[in-house]
Amino acid sequence: MKIDAQPIAGVRDNLSGLTYDERRDQLWGVLNNPEELLGLSKQGELLARYPLKGFQDVEDLVYLGDDQLLLLEERSHALLVVRLPSTPGPLLRKDAKAFTLGIDAGGNQGFEGVGYDRRNDRLFVVKEHSPRSLYEIRGLKASVGGDFNLQVIDHGAQMREQVPASDLSAAHFDARTGHLLLLSDESKLVVELDREGNLLALLPLEEGSAGLAKDMPQAEGMTADDDGTLYLVSEPNLFYALERR
Repeated sequence: MKIDAQPIAGVRDNLSGLTYDERRDQLWGVLNNPEELLGLSKQGELLARYPLKGFQDVEDLVYLGDDQLLLLEERSHALLVVRLPSTPGPLLRKDAKAFTLGIDAGGNQGFEGVGYDRRNDRLFVVKEHSPRSLYEIRGLKASVGGDFNLQVIDHGAQMREQVPASDLSAAHFDARTGHLLLLSDESKLVVELDREGNLLALLPLEEGSAGLAKDMPQAEGMTADDDGTLYLVSEPNLFYALERR
């Protein structure tokens, strides 16, 4: 354990998604009420704030490379690609490139987490529950660039068979291994799936596991850096850094 349940100074509540930006060697987090993008160091220090104007119910985000972030709105099932400005300031929804996937839309059990396979231009989107689902969206970044050819693949049935968790709150694609990590808040668990979607490993987020002094209260966001350190955030404002073995 590198960092255990460290409150992020300047953040009170509603800390949600998390992603790693290798160009800046930093993290990006998001608040879902009020909607705000946060620049964070790998030590959990608040570096900058970017109000998200016009966005609603932003639950997760993922860095796409080339100074682009994808933001996920839960209820609307909207995937919004924004370009990071050179200095902190508001980001406007009207300036984003938006895709809406109306799959089981409505209510507060919508899309909850995203992970991105940059090499193969594949976005993984998880639905929280009712039912838990996993979608693979191929051609996302190419479509943003003008070569529109999205393909959506539903992996929900296989995922539900393999993943022993009652909900899903985040996802991370590990480019080093080609594996997909899924986070469950209710089950306090990180699940690792291999390239074929089969269960490979489980990491409990409970007292005594991975060096945790206490159970992780409400794990909402997850990412990893190029060295394999796993970063998680939990509501209301807690930051974790775990060494993966």
